[in-house]
Amino acid sequence: MSKNIVFIIDIKKEGKTKKEYQYSIDSWNHFCKKYNHELLIMDTPVIDPDYMGIIWQRYFLFDILDSNKIDYDQILIVDADTIIHPDSPDVFELTNHEYCLVNDDGDFDWILRSMENYQHHIFPDQPIFNCFEYYNSGFQIVNKIHREFFNTMKEFYNQNSNTILWCQKTYGVGTDQTPLNYLLRQENVDVKTLSYKFNMSCMFAKEIVNEQFQHTKSGYVMHFNGLPDKDISVPYWMEKTYKYLYD
Repeated sequence: MSKNIVFIIDIKKEGKTKKEYQYSIDSWNHFCKKYNHELLIMDTPVIDPDYMGIIWQRYFLFDILDSNKIDYDQILIVDADTIIHPDSPDVFELTNHEYCLVNDDGDFDWILRSMENYQHHIFPDQPIFNCFEYYNSGFQIVNKIHREFFNTMKEFYNQNSNTILWCQKTYGVGTDQTPLNYLLRQENVDVKTLSYKFNMSCMFAKEIVNEQFQHTKSGYVMHFNGLPDKDISVPYWMEKTYKYLYD
């Protein structure tokens, strides 16, 4: 019987995993053991990161599975700056085997700026859509029927890489997330929207990241993006959160 897979990118520097990423991996390993899923770590780039950033390389997912001869049912692609709560339900049982995402309930200045500039420079034939229906790409559940869409994502990058990189540098609008949102609409991909509980992005803006660990009482997948002084605060809060939940 094919298993569900949790897929995390952890490109090692000098042969080491970032300490905070290890807490993420350990929490997802706990989830996989609890529900009999498999954890797959991508620890080396597929192609030169100078050409395609590491985050974009997650759309080689199906190629990676094929090359490693891994059979699968559904795959959860999740960022390495997340920690899953030990009491989380099995999210794979909530998908109806659809493409599953969570709305990005975070910095709407950034979201709108990203939507507007990508639309102007790359997607002029597509209308601006409702920002409250904008998805975070750090948590995606897919299956075999989405292989062709991932090929579309890779082809889009190859055809538009110079403009994408220029937009990112000029406007500070992130990597794959906004193109993903536009291409999902362009290709008419059916998406099932899951609760914010399964991708709690920008928690700091909601003032729930604190020493009372309110963020651990608010949902299941804590996404430690959008924190100030991230090089200090992200490792600090991921370590404290993991030890609070699992030790």
